[in-house]
Amino acid sequence: MSTPPGGELVDLFHHRWAAPALALLAERGGARFVELQRKLGVGRESLHRALDALVSLGYVRRNEGYGHPLRPEYVITGAGRSAAQLATRVSGSRARETLLRKWSVPVLVSLDEPRRFSGLRSALPDVTPRALALALRDLESAGLVRREVLPTRPPSTVYRTTRGAASVLGSRTARARR
Repeated sequence: MSTPPGGELVDLFHHRWAAPALALLAERGGARFVELQRKLGVGRESLHRALDALVSLGYVRRNEGYGHPLRPEYVITGAGRSAAQLATRVSGSRARETLLRKWSVPVLVSLDEPRRFSGLRSALPDVTPRALALALRDLESAGLVRREVLPTRPPSTVYRTTRGAASVLGSRTARARR
């Protein structure tokens, strides 16, 4: 599986436009800011924040030898190429809107095995209970996560990824169950 480490994965999906920008840069090898802005249909400030995050992660760099300083070109780095594989699958997915939310992909990656809510909280220490509950609900409605209530006393709930999630993650290790 070609996914960034845990903290970087959260940072990559922290900005709504970081993953689509990374996928577009991987496709083209590089692009000017205005090209990215037009192709993605995003505002200047949102794209600036996303590109700054990608630069700080080391996935993208400014091409200093190109053009005018006010019209920069961005190119993808070697580290960015491996992260771009996941970004491309997410950006091309039918559940794109759900997956581009901050915690959706980190939650899916953390579900490498069936887990309870508390197990997910432990795997993602920075997530709030509300954000995790919303991410799980959205992923379930998108058909990427299945919630199973076990017939124990008291009842307990286990979350599992589906085949759709395994195809988005591109993972042989994701346990997909329907």
